[in-house]
Amino acid sequence: MPSNPSPLPVSPFARERRALLAAVIYFTRIPLPPLPPFAEDDWRRATSYWPLIGVGVGLVAAAIYALASLALPAGVAAGLALASGVVLTGAQHEDGFIDVCDGFGGATRERMLDIMRDSRIGAFGAIGLVLLVGLKWQALAALPADVAAVALIAAHAFSRGLGAMVMAALSYARTDASRARPMVSDLKGDRLVLVVGLAITPLILLPAAAILPAFAAGALAWTGCVAMFNSRLGGYTGDCLGATQQMTELAILLAVLGSVVLGAH
Repeated sequence: MPSNPSPLPVSPFARERRALLAAVIYFTRIPLPPLPPFAEDDWRRATSYWPLIGVGVGLVAAAIYALASLALPAGVAAGLALASGVVLTGAQHEDGFIDVCDGFGGATRERMLDIMRDSRIGAFGAIGLVLLVGLKWQALAALPADVAAVALIAAHAFSRGLGAMVMAALSYARTDASRARPMVSDLKGDRLVLVVGLAITPLILLPAAAILPAFAAGALAWTGCVAMFNSRLGGYTGDCLGATQQMTELAILLAVLGSVVLGAH
């Protein structure tokens, strides 16, 4: 009896192309033409391209910021740039941040996981989202337009790489089915190298004085997120990945702003 043919393409290039398309489907709301069904390996590989998705989202946000800032106040341009990112991604990372804010108010691990699965927004989530978006908005509005544009690209890419790297540090915390389950990967070896390379390369777009502070701030925020997840959950969930992306993105933007402010004095 002949064995079933493998669903994976033979060519390594074709496999990576499928993984990239899977990343676009999972991490954005960009419409694509009908595609053949993806294999489990496609979804696992897709996480490695999360920083590249960040580059794309960052480029769109940066373009909108640059164009809007030609005729509108910086605060409005910053708001439009942030809104474009939300539209492109379907706010799934912000949703993860909200769920973590609400869930980590639970007293036990099981209760936290239950709350994080609840689609309703609690007080912690609502307050956390207002503070998160407000701080990102203010940081972008306070930056010079040219620096804000490149900061959007670097922050979107690096923060998504840091979100993916949570999978290299912790184990998946859920044992039941979840939306994030297909993307769960033991990120290591060449896949981890790919994530790191795609994540840190856009940092070179930043002013020289901002590169090290942005890297350090992102790494510090990532370390805090990993420590918190490990302490409270003993691992991570899909919401934790989104929350890490949002927290590190904010840390990167604030670090860029800080370097610009210090450089001006």
